[in-house]
Amino acid sequence: MIMKIIELVGGILLLVTCVLMIIFCLMQDQKQDQNMNSAITGGSFDSHFSKHDGNTKEAILKKWTLWLAIIFFVATLVVTIVPVHIGG
Repeated sequence: MIMKIIELVGGILLLVTCVLMIIFCLMQDQKQDQNMNSAITGGSFDSHFSKHDGNTKEAILKKWTLWLAIIFFVATLVVTIVPVHIGG
């Protein structure tokens, strides 16, 4: 009985973290590489927010994505390993 509960809670946790990780990854802006065109035109991608991005939207999304990836990894291990040891 406890094995079914662990599998159910773990499965729900995996599903929620997976969906949230996809959403957070899609919300992040693409990084623009400085290419030859910016060297010719003098364009620069450096700004105040790129230098001090501790509390910007991008930094927050990056931190949450990292934590969700860790939770996803641990939940995957728990759902995979725990039923094997409890079930025999």
